[in-house]
Amino acid sequence: MELKDLDLNLLVVFNELMIERRVSIVAEKMGVSQPAISNILNRLRKLLGDELFVRTSKGMDPTPYALQLAEPIAYSLQTIRSTLNESARFEPAASDRQFAIGLSDIGEVNFLPRLVEKLAEVAPRVSVSTVRTQREDISVAMENGHVDMSIGTLSGLQQQFFQRTLFKQTYVCVFRKGHPLDSGSLSLEDFCAAEHLVVVPPGSAHAQVNESIERRGIKRNIRLTVPHWTAVGHILGSGNSNLIATVPTSYAVRCAQPFGLSYAPHPIKLPEVSVSLFWHPRFHREPGNKWLRNVIFSLFAMSNATALAEDSA
Repeated sequence: MELKDLDLNLLVVFNELMIERRVSIVAEKMGVSQPAISNILNRLRKLLGDELFVRTSKGMDPTPYALQLAEPIAYSLQTIRSTLNESARFEPAASDRQFAIGLSDIGEVNFLPRLVEKLAEVAPRVSVSTVRTQREDISVAMENGHVDMSIGTLSGLQQQFFQRTLFKQTYVCVFRKGHPLDSGSLSLEDFCAAEHLVVVPPGSAHAQVNESIERRGIKRNIRLTVPHWTAVGHILGSGNSNLIATVPTSYAVRCAQPFGLSYAPHPIKLPEVSVSLFWHPRFHREPGNKWLRNVIFSLFAMSNATALAEDSA
């Protein structure tokens, strides 16, 4: 097949189908009818000699050949787009762009209050939506531009994505004010004897911290295990709760006042965890992406999580 025989719009539709996997959604995004998208797909099938997408109960599943084409086509389209817009500038004060950021629930607690406040100041019409970084397809979502960037540890992104470390995360023990252990320090003996709330978010660095405690042979009296951070402050600060939890320092500082909590240095020497900003190489020069990265760098790039927390307290 010669390039002169190929309409670039066919590749745009192919790329959108790879992302959305549903003809109806692609048609709505591109402002055309579903039959028009189906006709374009049929033209592509004839040109390339492959079904490309097979209809299933879950949507349009790509064939092996379509999967082989997906990355080079997506990369080529972005290169063309970036080249055409190379001189374009992002004007934050006038933009109404919506950015999508990959964040965990604890990341939302740490980053969104200050970020939203800053955006209201310098880009009042810009909005942000968040996507969970535990999604298995977060790398695909960042590659195709559905997610602009992600913040976290995200070991699965560390090879093929650009990244910049924002700070090192440390850990403390947190409990309600007035807890029997609320004395400013905590011994290992008291830690082991206490009743624990353990947070084990799937695929997160905090799960590795829990594993580090267990590998040392330290036995905790675990009374409650939860997969997310959302309820931790409510649970620890409620009534006469005697539970304690191992949490990132920044989280403890942010939640201490709202939930009536205290915290103390951790009696176990736990490894620091790097919290980084990740973005896909395809969008390294994209003006809006660059601007938001710089905003995040200016707000959160510090030497450690304690400095971040104290600055925002």
